[in-house]
Amino acid sequence: MTDLAVRFEGVGKTYPFFTLEGIDLDVPTGTIAGLVGANGAGKSTIIRILIGLVQQDRGNVRVLGYDLPKHLVAAKGEIGFVSEDLRLYASATLAWHINFIRSIFGTWDSAYADRLLQRFDLKPAQKIRGLSRGQRIKAGLMLALARRPRLLVLDEPTAGLDPIARREVLAALTDVLADEDRTVLFSSQNTLDIEQISDQITFIDRGRIVESADKESLLESWRSIRLRVPPGVVLPTLPGVMRDGGTDRVPHLTAKPFEPAMAEAFQAAGATVEAVKRMTLEEIFVAGVMRERESTRG
Repeated sequence: MTDLAVRFEGVGKTYPFFTLEGIDLDVPTGTIAGLVGANGAGKSTIIRILIGLVQQDRGNVRVLGYDLPKHLVAAKGEIGFVSEDLRLYASATLAWHINFIRSIFGTWDSAYADRLLQRFDLKPAQKIRGLSRGQRIKAGLMLALARRPRLLVLDEPTAGLDPIARREVLAALTDVLADEDRTVLFSSQNTLDIEQISDQITFIDRGRIVESADKESLLESWRSIRLRVPPGVVLPTLPGVMRDGGTDRVPHLTAKPFEPAMAEAFQAAGATVEAVKRMTLEEIFVAGVMRERESTRG
């Protein structure tokens, strides 16, 4: 059995106007797992349960071999967390924060922290209030990574960054993770960020998981199909194929899982297959969410 850093089994949490329900999620050790969803989809609730800020109402949570919330204190010592609204003391220097974190965690690696400071182009004497948003995110990453956590949790770390700062943060993060044997859970509503650094991807919508798979399998299983349909031609109904736009004469379809026989069936019915294309992660996310909503509505 694969060693799992995170396992959610039937996890649920109920709030007055939102319910997280039936979450089954496995994150193998050493994986960079992306959690994709719009604001309010449930990403932050999953992360709050994962890091012990709230407790699930239903289901089982196991993190790094610890059952939560029973062994929360032990688990927290091995989890690093960075979010878009990470609270650092504006009037204090980065050096003060380093000394503070080092005094709490015996796993602090000073040599590694120095390398990260150089890689992120940060100066210990800088005060937090003088850092740009991108620099504050990098500072948070440095403070989390230098603890050598077994699990790194990133909650929307690039939200609100301009394109240059986002690229710098992702490049720095990718560089750090390339030579580190750690598990990462990266939450974002930006599919480009997720696609760039993740090797496992989970879509969540309205408190439920829509799809979860390794990135390559996910990208390979979906296709968009554009047809030209002459008058009088009736298209066959094929499992896994759904219309997502176009007109009756030039419909746009999505197929999952795609099989070449699908195109052959449309041609046999009298339609012309104008294009079969791979889809971007954003297109797959939208198509997957719309399918899920259609199925629950029906």
